[in-house]
Amino acid sequence: MIRSLFLAAAAVLLLGAAPAEKPVVDPSRAGPSLAGPSPIKLSGYLSAAAIDGQAVIGPPPALDSPRGRADRTVYLETRAMAGSARWIQATKDNDLWNGGALERYACALGAPIDAKASPATYHLLQRVELDARTVGTPPKDHYNRTRPPIGDEQPICIKREDWMKTNASYPSGHAMVGMAWGLILGELAPARASGLALAGREIGDSRVICGVHYQSDVEAGRLLGSVMVAREHADPAFRADFAAAQAELAKTRLGPANCPTP
Repeated sequence: MIRSLFLAAAAVLLLGAAPAEKPVVDPSRAGPSLAGPSPIKLSGYLSAAAIDGQAVIGPPPALDSPRGRADRTVYLETRAMAGSARWIQATKDNDLWNGGALERYACALGAPIDAKASPATYHLLQRVELDARTVGTPPKDHYNRTRPPIGDEQPICIKREDWMKTNASYPSGHAMVGMAWGLILGELAPARASGLALAGREIGDSRVICGVHYQSDVEAGRLLGSVMVAREHADPAFRADFAAAQAELAKTRLGPANCPTP
């Protein structure tokens, strides 16, 4: 398992130069699994050229390698979790915005995270999620790894749809977003950093439990998400939005961190 907080600090060694333009991202490019509030009028902070995602994560393990076989074993073994409480939570985590994913961070923070209660923080997370699409799509397309449920009829926690056949598995976009949000929110609320990082880790774990990603997809997503956060800190627009969110949370009364354990 990747040590996510260490990676965030180490990631600065892998950064590229900031591009002049930051494009508006078509949410469908990252696949329906990342569908959220679809902030089409927003752009992220980075362009695809800001980070060489292929170089950062390297190729996925070969199917017949020890790691590749381990990936498949974990996929098959976790199918037995269908219907469990953790399976139900993984189903909720599939929808980052309207399901259970964002709620994980809110309970770890001890305050709601939404457009009304915390608009600056919510805005920051929206743009970071768009960056995950921008940064994650090139290596997805390059390595073009087939998702684990393709070719079988094993249970997965979401409906089987045709997009799963064309939207590649490596790296996991959810794991990228989960790690990025956990690290950034932990910076904004240092006293709650451990719980927020745990929430970020569990978003990635849910993808394996759900059966839509291999474990190595999730590990690659966490690494690339950590590098992305480090790179975003060099962007003036990110720093301005981060400062606004920091000021907002400084005025917010945080309740107890009380995340239920599925």
